[in-house]
Amino acid sequence: MKFHVLTLFPEMIEQGLNTSITGRAIAKGLISLNAVNIRDFANNKHSKVDDYPYGGGAGMVMQAEPVYQAHQSLEAQAGKKLRTIYLTPQGQTFHQEMAKEFAKEEELVFLCGHYEGIDERVLEEIVTDYVSIGDYVLTGGELPAMVMIDTISRLVEGVLNNGDSAEYESFQDHLLEYPQYSRPEEWRGKKVPSVLMSGHHANVEKWRREQSVLRTAKWRPDLLEKAQLTEKEKVLLKGEGYDV
Repeated sequence: MKFHVLTLFPEMIEQGLNTSITGRAIAKGLISLNAVNIRDFANNKHSKVDDYPYGGGAGMVMQAEPVYQAHQSLEAQAGKKLRTIYLTPQGQTFHQEMAKEFAKEEELVFLCGHYEGIDERVLEEIVTDYVSIGDYVLTGGELPAMVMIDTISRLVEGVLNNGDSAEYESFQDHLLEYPQYSRPEEWRGKKVPSVLMSGHHANVEKWRREQSVLRTAKWRPDLLEKAQLTEKEKVLLKGEGYDV
């Protein structure tokens, strides 16, 4: 899968994603990362890409033409229209199902704004998806782009060593992930739940499912509205004092 990022700070993208799981996936050729510097498409000697907003107001606005030309260079290389994601607080909030949808694409473009945003005219011309990672304001779109690329990459075949990892992580079936434990068996007086050392696979899976349900009810009860709970699980929650 090919990830393209249109940004004023390509080194930020490259340094952030060429490590850990995404870095190994890039090295193996499972995904590719192309950070494009929008300044390279400015048509002035100072590589200036912003100007004052019409109508007045604080800050500067990224100009349409450099962004458009940078995007055009990607579509010219690809030979087709590319799905283009603009990272903005005005977009739909990113979630796991959205990540699964994006993971089906062969190529994705992430457009990172800065300053007071980007000229609306170029957004209308090239953007297919407006996405936010939360209801707060960041300096630019680079961090959200890295968050999304990390999440989407995990769904690309071969990126995770364990093929089951992506399937059983948090938000699968709209439930949070169950608690995890490793050696030693006892740490500072706290013991690993005995069921996890029983060797009984069915009991382990049953315990993990119950813990996911309980953890979701405790920390993210909003997710339970979409979760498919069994009658036994509803009884379990009621017994623990949760309203379902």
